[in-house]
Amino acid sequence: MMLGAGEVSATPLTPFRYEAQAQRHCPRDQVVWLDFRKGVYYARGQRRYGQGFDGSFVCLGEARDSFYRRSLLGLR
Repeated sequence: MMLGAGEVSATPLTPFRYEAQAQRHCPRDQVVWLDFRKGVYYARGQRRYGQGFDGSFVCLGEARDSFYRRSLLGLR
């Protein structure tokens, strides 16, 4: 018998190639660029937003729920 055992589950990510597709998927949420290799996401206005081959556009809530962290590089 296991006492106090709990499971942590992440919201499944729905990655999109284009920003407009992601915005239609989550109309009430912000769209971010998720860099899978680095494990961070970039918001619109950051230098690396939408750049790179190891990323996709996703909803901010899904990125946070999946334990990705916000990048501090290129904040304006």
